[in-house]
Amino acid sequence: MSSELLVDLGDDPATAQLGQLKLATIEDQQWPADESTLSKSDISQRFDADSPHLPWDHPFYDIARHQIIEVAGDDNFGRKVIVFNACRMPPQHQLDHHKLLMYLKGTLDQYVESDYTLIYFHHGLTSENKPSLSWLRDAYREFDRKYKKNIKALYIVHPTMFIKTLLILFKPIISFKFGRKINYVSYLSELEDVVKCDQLIIPARVKEQRSPDGDCVPVVMRDTIGFLSDQGLEIEGIFRRSANVTLVKEVQLRYNSGTTVNFREMEDVHLAAVILKTFLRELPEPLLTYQLYNEIVNFTCIESQVTVMKTLVESLPEENYASLRYLITFLAQVSANSEVNKMTNSNLAVVFGPNLLWGRDNAMSLSAIGPINNFARTLLDQQHLVFT
Repeated sequence: MSSELLVDLGDDPATAQLGQLKLATIEDQQWPADESTLSKSDISQRFDADSPHLPWDHPFYDIARHQIIEVAGDDNFGRKVIVFNACRMPPQHQLDHHKLLMYLKGTLDQYVESDYTLIYFHHGLTSENKPSLSWLRDAYREFDRKYKKNIKALYIVHPTMFIKTLLILFKPIISFKFGRKINYVSYLSELEDVVKCDQLIIPARVKEQRSPDGDCVPVVMRDTIGFLSDQGLEIEGIFRRSANVTLVKEVQLRYNSGTTVNFREMEDVHLAAVILKTFLRELPEPLLTYQLYNEIVNFTCIESQVTVMKTLVESLPEENYASLRYLITFLAQVSANSEVNKMTNSNLAVVFGPNLLWGRDNAMSLSAIGPINNFARTLLDQQHLVFT
């Protein structure tokens, strides 16, 4: 989801001959952490093209053994493919993230002089193993033009609302050119257009059907809706009033830096409402997705509209569905208090319709506004049937 609420990626990549490495995992052995600073010689000598394994006393053995980063041959266009597996990242306290970054850079150093492709398997990134936002920001800045120039595409496989939100959060520091190289891939079959999947060593967890993350709804939505549910249901004109621009930017910066935001301390209902609307509107892709744009714009009131709408909504990615349900359930509460707040389903649809769906050119034609708002209103009217 976008907004000035920065966004960015998770992590990625592999190592020269490391794509072929089959490092034995040492479950019971706990190797002492390397406290010393890694020198350039440490980094350059870590990759041994003649050896399928790194010795246990190698400076980067403790990183390589997890097989987080792999080199997987060439893609369909003859470009080297480097893969990053989020599911293979151990818990935060068991992984030296600085060392991981150096290992990734060392891997890329072998290929950045030519065109290359990055594939990031996002499934398996959890609250236990995901790095901090500050580390992700610093990691992105660590990769200068040398690394970004020849990367032709970054494929984020099985993206969640978290990763899309993260990309929004990092929007201010991601160049426009690099941003255009980012591609979301919902199904492994879609990768076949880029690379033969059988040449990728895809973790079994990634191959299996994905299950919900457990917390699919972005923190911005949980924070704003949680506060508004308690404090805003009886506020007249909620979602139709503006908020202090300076405060809006301050809150966005706090989310972008990973700082906790407590709307109860600020006691400003309209600020929370504006943050919610802005967040939805500035997502890289609308919550209802580009894929459903034509069907929603052509949606008409027919007898079987609930069935059709239910089918459309259930076709959304898991994170989008969970977030949409969370939002619509809340808006139904707002509408239930319309005698006081003056926000009926029709009024809410006018406000939220354009924030739930727009065209790929980011424009909203006059002919599309009506059908989109109508879809939003019907969704609110029938939410108790659509989300059952």
